[in-house]
Amino acid sequence: MNPIMLDTQAKDFLQMLGERKPTSAMTPEENRANGVALQKLAGPAESVAKIEEHWIPVKDGEIKVRIYTPEGEGVFPIFIYLHGGGWVLGDLDTVDVPCRSIANQAECIVVSVDYRRAPEYKFPIPLADCYEAALWVANHAGEWKGDSTKISIGGDSAGGNLATCVAMKARDEQGPTFVSQILIYPVTDLSFSTTSYKENGEGYFLTQDSMEWFARHYIKTEEDKLNPYVAPLLSEDLSNLPPALVITAGYDPLRDEGLAYAKRLQEAGIQVESNCFEGMIHGFFWMAGIMDKGKQAIGQVARHLRSSFDE
Repeated sequence: MNPIMLDTQAKDFLQMLGERKPTSAMTPEENRANGVALQKLAGPAESVAKIEEHWIPVKDGEIKVRIYTPEGEGVFPIFIYLHGGGWVLGDLDTVDVPCRSIANQAECIVVSVDYRRAPEYKFPIPLADCYEAALWVANHAGEWKGDSTKISIGGDSAGGNLATCVAMKARDEQGPTFVSQILIYPVTDLSFSTTSYKENGEGYFLTQDSMEWFARHYIKTEEDKLNPYVAPLLSEDLSNLPPALVITAGYDPLRDEGLAYAKRLQEAGIQVESNCFEGMIHGFFWMAGIMDKGKQAIGQVARHLRSSFDE
């Protein structure tokens, strides 16, 4: 059992949510429509000096990025943000509010990436899109007051998974260099076998059933579950990756794999800041409109970015 009490605001949210039709009982389209209703939980959107969108080329298509630029003359460091949603749900609007806050608090450009989603585009396409976006950012930063020598990458949940896998891919293919990686309750393994799955796999918003549904939509074969670009915790080599901030939540089924990944990074000689928000549930980061800990987590991300950019 979790020794820390469930946060009151998290409990209120779960009560407000009530009994919901399971994710696995709905189509991707139905789940996406349901997700839109939750966006208001992010709270009011801060104004940002400039917001622009670009379509960028990827293999067999193009994807959209949204660029948030704070007040000031620049040149600005850059944070590439990859949204969560189990590789199936989520979009630029899902994380619009936190991206605005981070741009203002960290005084950096935030580039939010609308990668193509599963099941229409299964692994490795979402990862390839995110990697192509990182290359595009590194090559075009100067066109919108960005500093290509100071780029961080991060994301929440499946976005955290994609962020660290992009960092691995960049290391393996001599791609862009990142000053840090920000992993917010990341997916790092698809075995669904940890203690936190047993403790928190039902009744705390994200369920084991829904995670298995997401995984089925993302991967093509059972073998993909063992691919380090899907399950980075299984990677034999985590050396030479960027310093990391790893944020986890006590009542999240993904808690233990996030903590295990932070430990593996440290063992590989990577500088890691790890913080478990003990009374929190999955998703709290983008629920800052109703959860104070969400605001605190956004603040921690901004502080970590400022520190990374200053080094």
